[in-house]
This record gives sequence, structure tokens and C-alpha cells, in this order.
Amino acid sequence: MTGRVEGKIALITGGAQGLGEAAARMLAREGAKVVITDVNAKGAAAIAESINAQRKGAAIAVAHDVTQEDQWKAAVAEAEKAFGGLHVLVNNAGIGLTKDLLDISLEEWRKVHAIDLDGVFMGCKAAIPLMAKTVKNTGLGGSIVNISSISGIIAGHNMAAYNSAKAAVRHLSKSVALYCAKREMNIRSNSVHPVFIATPILDGLVQRFGKEEAYAKLGRQVPLGKIGEPDDIAYAILYLASDESKFVTGAELKVDGGISAM
Repeated sequence: MTGRVEGKIALITGGAQGLGEAAARMLAREGAKVVITDVNAKGAAAIAESINAQRKGAAIAVAHDVTQEDQWKAAVAEAEKAFGGLHVLVNNAGIGLTKDLLDISLEEWRKVHAIDLDGVFMGCKAAIPLMAKTVKNTGLGGSIVNISSISGIIAGHNMAAYNSAKAAVRHLSKSVALYCAKREMNIRSNSVHPVFIATPILDGLVQRFGKEEAYAKLGRQVPLGKIGEPDDIAYAILYLASDESKFVTGAELKVDGGISAM
């Protein structure tokens, strides 16, 4: 299939690398215009330039700290200025923290929640008014895709802050879905829950054990026997961003190699 999000405009946070980069590239290949945001402005610009080399004018980059409400307003305004509106919001920016509960400082706790949870809340709040207007004007459905984690469903003994933030993203996504449905906005909201994916979030483990052993160590925990690739998540985002999923809202899509079935 091609053109699965033809005519849509998408904003992807954390788009300079990893899952955000994969999502931006895939949505652009399938016909969307993409706004790539990241605190790493140079990285985001490089991804946008690469996409534009394949599809001229398909991407822009915006410097964006998702913990700052004024920067959210500015990023959404850039989407409207550059492309005329917004259909899809992918709240992907996030950080991890693997640390025992008693060793987590309040500062660390707040930082994880500020990026992984508060950023999602601010993104939905900033984007929904423009999305509602764009959907009404174009007749194309709107979609919010919040990247949670399998850690938002399955807890770990040393991941209290990350578990908490990602679990909250799951439930926030449902609340947003009901809010938009009640107001007949034609905007859906769903969460995606990856297991271990080969992205920079695993760099700490890779540095400790080496890439091959780190990936194998994580893969042994997954029923399918391996970790995922960024495009495994990008395809899930593509489905939820497209009107193929027009009757899917308030749901969580697990892309976890079967680990949650254990």
C-alpha cells in the first residue's frame, strides 16, 4: 500500500533519532507532511533535510523542548504556518531511567515525568484545537499517537519512575480519546507500547555489554527471541495515524514480541 496518510500533516516529537526518526520517515513516505521536533535542533534539521531530498517540501524541523508550554504553542503554530494545519500528533519524545526506588532523587523523578508525561499532556492540549479545525476543513480524520512502553503495563523492580510515567500516558490517552469523542471532533487517541527496540535508549546497556550481547540479553526476555526494530513501531504509528484505524480510539497497541502474554 502507498499513500496511506496522503494529505495529512503530522507533528512528531523526539524526531531526531530512534522511533521518532523512523516514524517521520515512514509517514513522509506514505504521503504526509511532517513537522519534526526535538531538543536536538541540528539532528531534527538533518532528518528533515534527508526527507526533503526524497520528497521536496515534505518536512520541516523545529527546535522544541516538550517540557515547555510556550514551545509547544510555537511548534503547533509552525505546523500551521508551514503546512496549513495538523491532523496527526505523535508524542514520542521521552527518556528512560533504570534505578532502584530508594535511589531515585526527587529531581530525577520529576524530570522523567516532565518529559515522558507532562510533555504528552501539553502536546495534546496545544494540538487539539488546531487538529479539530484542520479535520473539519479537510475531512481527513485526526489522530493522536502517544508512545508509552510495555513498561507502562508490566512493572519492573528498578523502573519506578519510568513505569509510573508510561502507565500514566496509557490512561491519559484514554481520557483524551473520550474527550474528543464526546465532542465529536473526529480525533482519535491511542497509545503504543513497545518492548526493547534497537534505538539509542539502549546505549547504556550497549556500552556495558557490547551491542551483540546487550541485544541478545534483552532478546532472551522476549518470546519471539529478539528485540524490535524502529520500523516495527513506525508501522504501528502509521496504522494509527491513517484512516484505516478510524474506529480505533482509547486503545493500547502492544508491539512487544509477546512479552505481555507471559
